[in-house]
Order: sequence, then C-alpha cells, then structure tokens
Amino acid sequence: MHDVIIIGAGFAGLGMAIALKKAGRDGFLLLEKAPDLGGTWRDNTYPGCACDIQSHMYSYSFEQNPSWTRMFPRQQEIWDYLRHCAGKYGITPHIRYGSEVREATWAGDHWELVTTSGDRHTARAVVLGIGALHVPRYPEIKGLDSFGGRAFHSARWDNGLDLTGKRIAVIGTGASAVQFVPQIAKVAARVDVYQRTPPWVIPKPDRRLTRAEQAVFRALPAVQRLYRASIFWRLESRALGFVHPRLMGVAAAVARWHMRRQVKDPALRAELTPDYTIGCKRILISNDYYPALTRPNVSLITDEIREVTPDGIVTDRLREADVIVYGTGFHVTDALDGQTITGPAGTLGEAWRDGMSAHLGISIAGFPNAFVLLGPNTGLGHNSVVYMIEQQVRYVMQALELLDRASAIEVRPEVQRRFAAEIQSRLDSAVWNTGCRSWYLDEHGVNRTIWPGFAWQYRNRVRRLDPADYVITPVGVPA
Repeated sequence: MHDVIIIGAGFAGLGMAIALKKAGRDGFLLLEKAPDLGGTWRDNTYPGCACDIQSHMYSYSFEQNPSWTRMFPRQQEIWDYLRHCAGKYGITPHIRYGSEVREATWAGDHWELVTTSGDRHTARAVVLGIGALHVPRYPEIKGLDSFGGRAFHSARWDNGLDLTGKRIAVIGTGASAVQFVPQIAKVAARVDVYQRTPPWVIPKPDRRLTRAEQAVFRALPAVQRLYRASIFWRLESRALGFVHPRLMGVAAAVARWHMRRQVKDPALRAELTPDYTIGCKRILISNDYYPALTRPNVSLITDEIREVTPDGIVTDRLREADVIVYGTGFHVTDALDGQTITGPAGTLGEAWRDGMSAHLGISIAGFPNAFVLLGPNTGLGHNSVVYMIEQQVRYVMQALELLDRASAIEVRPEVQRRFAAEIQSRLDSAVWNTGCRSWYLDEHGVNRTIWPGFAWQYRNRVRRLDPADYVITPVGVPA
C-alpha cells in the first residue's frame, strides 16, 4: 500500500510530489493519464500558446529559473521547466504514465483506485491534482459532427495539418483564441472569427529577457527573489478592482485606449466593445489580437451560428471553410464529473449535486484522507495559481502529519458549510457577480471557481491546519 497517491502530473501534482520527496515521504505514487507530464502545458500546443502571468511568478518559489527567455513564458518553455523539476527532485520514477483513474473508493481506512487499464492501487491518502483546464468544452451547435473538413479543439491542436492557404473558421474568442488567431492569420487564405461575446483585452507588457538580466539572476539569486516579490505585489494590487468593481474604471480605460490605438474602424470597434464590467469575465492580454482582426483576410462574425454543414458554417448565409477550430474553453466547474470517487456516504458527484464545495478549496466532507489542489474557489483572476498550489501543498502536508497518528481525518460538514457561506457572501459584491455569464459560474449561476480576495489572504487562511476542523479517527477504528 502506498502512503499517498497523487492524480495528475501538472503543476499541482508535481508540486505535491516534490513536497513529499523533500519531507522524506517516498511512499507515494503519481498517476498520470497521458504519456507525459505537464498538464495543460503538455496538452495545449497551439501556435502562440503562452502564459498570461510573468515567468518569474508562474513557477515554484523553491525552484526559480534564472534562464527564462521572456517576461511571459511560452508553452514549450513552461513544459521544459516542469520536466526539469521532475528530474531534479527525483519525481520521475514515481510517475505511472497512461494511468487514467477510472474510480476511487474508500475502503474503511484506505483508498482503492482502479485505472482504465484495469490496474489496481491502494493508498492511505489521495491527492487530486487534476486541475480544471484539461477537459475541452465544445459548443452545442446543430450539425457539429457533419462538417466535411478537419475540426479540432485548440487544446487538441492538429500539428500535422498545414494551415497554409486554408479557409479557417474559429469559434470562440477566449484566452486561447486571442493567441492563435494572430498566428494562423499569417498563413491562412481566410480566417472567420465567430464571436458571441467580446472579451476585454489589455496590452501585454512582454519582451525578451536580456542575457545580462539572466546573468544577474544566476549570480545573485536574491535579486531574482526580490524581482519575483515585486511582480507578486504588483499583481496583488489588481485584486482591489475585482473585489470592488467601482475601481475597475482605470482598467476599462486602458482597454478602450488599447482598442482605439489598434483598431481604427469605428464599426469594428463597436463590435469588439464589451457591454459588461471589465473583470466579470477573464481579462485577456494581447498586443497582436486586434491587429490580426484588421487584416484583409480576417473577418469578425457576430451573427449567431445557426448550424454547421459539411461545407462550413451557416449564420445569415453559408460561409465555407476547410478547417474549424474550437476556441471554446474547458469544463471547469464540472471538471471532476468524469471521476467516480466514492466516499463512505456516496459519490463526489452526489455530494456536489448542488455545486462544488470544499473547505479552503482542499478538504471535502464525506471523503476522508482525500484532498484537492486548486479546488473550488481557489482560482485567481489576478495572480499566479502556482502560488496558490504551494500554499495548499503545505496545508496537505500538515494533514498527512496528523494522519501519521490516525487512521482517517475528515473535515467536519459544518466547517465546510461555514467556509462556503463566507466565500459566497464575499463574492456577492465582487466583479464576477455583476451580471455576465462566464466559465467562473456553474450551471446554477454560482461562482465556484474564484478566490474573492488577495492571494496573501488565502496564504494566511491555510498557513496552519486547525485539528478542530476535522474528525480524527484513531488507528484501528474504521472511518
């Protein structure tokens, strides 16, 4: 039996594994469904894929990289960084690739897991490091499967397909689309961008990092730590606007200026101007999205899509296409629906029938010895989620220390309910509840995704695990 089984080998799962390794807890296994590690940075290989948080902040605090080449890291560089971390800290031998967990069942004092290939594993504790941005969402459009050309989601990019000279239809204008549209527009014969809701877009302060800067970071790690801290506090200041929407006027003014500067056509600007409070949906950063939409071979289509046919997409008329790319995001609030996780009183799906909930976004009532990383209401709209992961990992390590002297620990239901009520109360007046629909909200219109405050406030909340929040079952007594 393993001490801990971690599910998922992205930033969350690897961060948990490294913490266990550092603590001398080698009895863990990391199950990864794919043939390689990396999570979202393995899956998303579309042209222009990059992070919207600065490199020196979108990385582990204990493993700073002085050799980042850009202010904002690109997909390949992040993926290489994660592979480096797995190798340096001895995590690779603990990973079982091609091991997608089909079900996990509580067996009284341990968890029993079965993979899709039929392999069985047992562990005293389970850590879900699955993340939210890994299950592609496709639009519900009539005739979607009838298209006669090539069609794929941006997270399943067809890298073997040459897009040169192709007529490409892009459905969706989210974070992925604003990155890949400018790239494919350079080679395509025509790109039709189908927009349902325009995003707010602000400038991206990206540039190459000089060799002199990299040399300083290598020679003086303390300088890099100070630089990282400066980024953290600059990003933290943005939380004020999210929590107090009246303060978002400055951000909206910057976004409008950015659009006026890059889009001269007033009719196109009108179609690109959102009618909701900035921050209600994810704010996007790009320097080349608006210019791409002004290219002669690119058209912004705002008419409703009626259906997809073998030849293309029908709005007010048929627009023929050779390729359809879905930039329609991911299943977020229902990302774990495909996991059959069964505790003493039922499945996780049943427990979350009315919406996701976890104490501090980590512990779920009814599921002993199970922990979630980047769980409900711990996502960020203003800072790095890697920072949040590190805080959660420290908390789980405290829980595992308690478990060393017990057979099971489980958060008290009333503690979880109290935390959930507090979060929703704080969200009531925040920008995400100002009237727009977004992937932050679940099917009930409730924000189950975002942490409503500063990241340092979350750090303080999870700094010390309070044993009184948990039912602790003594050794030898089934939970």
